[in-house]
Amino acid sequence: MTSPNNSALTTASPAPLPVSFWLALRFWLKLGFFSFGGPAGQIALMHQELVERRRWISDARFLHALNYCMVLPGPEAQQLATYIGWLLHKTRGGIAAGVLFVLPSLGILIGLSWLYIAYGQVSWVAAIFYGIKPAVVAIVLQAAHRIGGRALKNRYLWAIAGGAFLAIFALHIPFPAIVLCAGLLGWLGGRWAPSAFAVGGGHRKSDKSFGPALIDDHTPPPEHAGFNWFRFGLIMLTGALLWALPMGLLLVTQGWQGTLTQMSWFFTKAALLTFGGAYAVLPYVYQGAVGHYGWVSPSQMIDGLALGETTPGPLIMVVAFVAFVGGFSHPVWGANSALSTGVVAALLVTWFTFLPSLIFILAGAPLIESTHGALKFTAPLTAITAAVVGVIVNLALFFAWHLFWPLGFAGEFDALAAAMALAAAVALVVFKRPVAQVIGVCAGLGWLIKCVF
Repeated sequence: MTSPNNSALTTASPAPLPVSFWLALRFWLKLGFFSFGGPAGQIALMHQELVERRRWISDARFLHALNYCMVLPGPEAQQLATYIGWLLHKTRGGIAAGVLFVLPSLGILIGLSWLYIAYGQVSWVAAIFYGIKPAVVAIVLQAAHRIGGRALKNRYLWAIAGGAFLAIFALHIPFPAIVLCAGLLGWLGGRWAPSAFAVGGGHRKSDKSFGPALIDDHTPPPEHAGFNWFRFGLIMLTGALLWALPMGLLLVTQGWQGTLTQMSWFFTKAALLTFGGAYAVLPYVYQGAVGHYGWVSPSQMIDGLALGETTPGPLIMVVAFVAFVGGFSHPVWGANSALSTGVVAALLVTWFTFLPSLIFILAGAPLIESTHGALKFTAPLTAITAAVVGVIVNLALFFAWHLFWPLGFAGEFDALAAAMALAAAVALVVFKRPVAQVIGVCAGLGWLIKCVF
């Protein structure tokens, strides 16, 4: 029920004026520079700005769009920005919102990746990263705790999470196979035990009102939001060409086994497997980038995740760090091309990672918008989310192993790193401290331990 305050606000507040494309463009650019806090923080920021403050879209329409984005593979916050940008200003609005959500983060991460390569072995920089790494272990555990608290509502889903953990930890089954098996179990469960698989992590419809919105609860979909098969096919064809042209050029110039070709293909697959957000796909990235291709080391992967946590933009932008470091260490145009290879690799990987997200929104949003108020989550998604919890726990344990026993179990146990990881986990899970604050404190402790004491 709408509160009295909300009712008064609805009556007293005039409807907002139409938003120009250029005004929206400035907002999306600003959002790209200030979207810290991971998906939850970014979605909360967009809700505060777009629903509560500017009233460009109503609460119910915002949550409806978010529900669709959560069903898709890919970074949900970036997809939500794309959806709302498209709803306001057609295709150019969606592209502008989606690209500007990523572009500042890409530039910042390329710069930080170069600094990491150039100065990462300097004693005080290494000391800071020594402190940050335990925080990363705690952050990944917090992600498992947060997603598990939302997703594991009964013994069936707990069993799927446990099975996924054993599959990747003990049997070394690839992440895509785990996703497919979990989806199949969810589909079967939805048919035979629907009540057990009807608890997926969606966002319920809200009765809150912050005053009349430009796109309100009962505002008819704009003309460009109507679904038609010709437009759908045209967008899908355009997306296929935008993927095939650079991939074809790489095949001609680098060959199938070329570093840049393999990176582009690998991260295309990763883009289609990010159900459950960035933390869900990190184990797959780890398996490929560290275990199979050797583009980065386990320690570098942890450092990259730390940089991703402390920069704006979607967390999955850690792929730009992986690509830069991998390209830098595997130059394709001679020994002097390390920097250029790293930059090109980061740009290519970002393109192939985020292109599917844009296509999914631009092609599918008209269908979803024409049925707003009727979107429901599927049982396969519920099962996949449960499996993701087990996979993330495995990732945290893998990071912890390389951090606490850097020379293997036969080597010395790093008690200081373990103590910092425990303290960081308590700060995040029990005291609900912000991620950036925890990373900052741990970085300072690392510097004190290595450079002062």
